[in-house]
Amino acid sequence: MQSLLEVMDIASGDRQTVYRTPDHIEAPNWSRDGAYFLFNGNGLLYRLPAAGGTPVKIDTGPLARLNNDHGISPDGKWIAISDKSDPDDKSRISILPAEGGAPRLVTREGPSYWHGWSPDGKTLAYVAARGNRILNLYACPAEGGLETRLTDTDGLDDGPDYSPDGRFVYFNSTRSGNMKLWRIPSGGGDPEQLTFEDETRDWFPHPSPDGRWIVFVSFGTDVAISDHPPGKNVALRLMRTSGGAPRVIAHLYGGQGTLNVPSWSPDGHRFAFVSYEA
Repeated sequence: MQSLLEVMDIASGDRQTVYRTPDHIEAPNWSRDGAYFLFNGNGLLYRLPAAGGTPVKIDTGPLARLNNDHGISPDGKWIAISDKSDPDDKSRISILPAEGGAPRLVTREGPSYWHGWSPDGKTLAYVAARGNRILNLYACPAEGGLETRLTDTDGLDDGPDYSPDGRFVYFNSTRSGNMKLWRIPSGGGDPEQLTFEDETRDWFPHPSPDGRWIVFVSFGTDVAISDHPPGKNVALRLMRTSGGAPRVIAHLYGGQGTLNVPSWSPDGHRFAFVSYEA
């Protein structure tokens, strides 16, 4: 399989392949200044110029089992990563300088998977399993400290990402009996359902920097409602944050690793994703 890091223009629908590799890569972030992408592969993190070229490995210190839950702080100075190098094999969140360097542990309990950074840079939103719950949404200070549970359900909540004004956290959840998109006040509260179709499993909503759009990935009903596997025919869909039916903007082969983390360009006109082909 080939991995393709692609960029889509949401106005024209044009897709551009920025980087192609026989290695398995996942989950691009677009830097806050638009200059480069981050992506993960083989447990490591890489930086790629936005125009394409040769990726450069980022120094993550002793952490070398990164998953695809990583992202850049609003000021562009830091990277949040999720890594399971600890002996118990549980993912924990750390922060390191954007240029690379020694990581600082943020969440001492595991498993914890980073997904969102508040617009003021002070808070991280993440998914964690605590007690007898599967996965719920949590938040904690970026400097570390006590975590706050944002949701409490017996089902599965995943993929939290902040709205650009900081009012909401968007996420996907099985609480309706299918995997659908929801949002919740950023401090916690009553969730609001955003997608409703029976024929799709909707994952990883990412609001655009201008607050107008949400891009997300949809699996078919051949996938279990609580799963987001690789190697599936999926659709990328776009909807307005103000409401209305989502529309399909691309079909591709992918799934896990395609759009797990925030990947919008700074101007909100494009976003990055990974697809795969034989």
